[in-house]
Amino acid sequence: MKTHELKLDIEFCDAVLNKQKTFEVRKNDRGFQTGDLIRFTPTDGIFHRKLDGGTIEHAKHEISERTYKIKYILNGWGIKNGYVVLGIEEV
Repeated sequence: MKTHELKLDIEFCDAVLNKQKTFEVRKNDRGFQTGDLIRFTPTDGIFHRKLDGGTIEHAKHEISERTYKIKYILNGWGIKNGYVVLGIEEV
């Protein structure tokens, strides 16, 4: 079992947190497996200045404190080759 650290656009964070969006469409470049865990890093696409002068792309959202489990993986069936739909639930 792996834990995947994935960016999630801030636009979708509330829907995932409120269980309205229980899936993720992702390029299958990480070897996703049923049972793997996901930790989301919210992003707003804007680079914010850090105190040390560097920048980060992360936005603040409580989803970053949650962990989700991959319950189901769908590929094929009209899904673009190399991509998967991950069924997720909070653990």
